[in-house]
Amino acid sequence: MKRVGVEGTLTDVKDALQQRGYEVVDVKQEADVDGCDCCVISGQDKNVMGMQDTEYKGAVINANGLTADAICQQVDARF
Repeated sequence: MKRVGVEGTLTDVKDALQQRGYEVVDVKQEADVDGCDCCVISGQDKNVMGMQDTEYKGAVINANGLTADAICQQVDARF
């Protein structure tokens, strides 16, 4: 089963991904993405400090302005 980390505010995305059979992990801090194949972020606090030093190697999808269905399609495309 593919594991997808989803930022806490995106409950509609979490529900939609679970319905498609993905294991969904609630992302509250950086360590929560360990073991995730893909992550979905809200984009609200993206790069606030101007720092980009993350060690995460999986795909990151910015949900800003997208519907839950559009996000699911992007996650599907990653696998």
